[in-house]
Amino acid sequence: MFLIGKKVKMDQVWDEKGKVVPVTVLQAGPVTVTQVRTPEKDTYAAVQVGFDSSIKKVNKPMAGHLKKIPQPTTQNSPLKFRYIHEFRTQDAYEVGKIVTVSEFQTGDKLRITGIEKGRGFQGVVKRHGFHGGPKTHGQKNRHRAPGSLGATAPQRVMPNKPMAGRMGNETVTLRNIPIVQIDAEKNLLYVKGGVPGNKRTVVYIQKM
Repeated sequence: MFLIGKKVKMDQVWDEKGKVVPVTVLQAGPVTVTQVRTPEKDTYAAVQVGFDSSIKKVNKPMAGHLKKIPQPTTQNSPLKFRYIHEFRTQDAYEVGKIVTVSEFQTGDKLRITGIEKGRGFQGVVKRHGFHGGPKTHGQKNRHRAPGSLGATAPQRVMPNKPMAGRMGNETVTLRNIPIVQIDAEKNLLYVKGGVPGNKRTVVYIQKM
């Protein structure tokens, strides 16, 4: 089972023992199955889904792709999705099926993928946890410096040397995140702990 959602906010709830549990509220789904890949035809099994139909128009290749999907008789306009994502799964799905949070249960463990907050260009103390230089014994302006970048030979900086640079704004995957509460009417998932990204960040949710 899988969903595409957006990060709403962080909150807290109380469990059965009266303890406070920090949670992240996710606006998850509903998503529509747009394509099913099979090992016989595509050499692997996966399901492609679409999320967020608030987009006004899509390009012609995507419109032709979505035109093949059977849509409800109550919907006159063609299907349009802002986000399209593919999940690897062995479960059987049909094109046009709508997946909602009601298919999940409290206590299910999830794998959540999102883009973490970008922190710009940072030094080695914040980026890698360096301790910095000594504050006394003749040192000056070396409190947050990296120190030596290598030995005498070779006369170059070796690859993958921890140095200052851009921090954050990378794809992060969390595993074994339990569901604390489910609000099926509002399509909300309450998951324990933090989730990568700012508010309104798109996250990809899959049951482990």
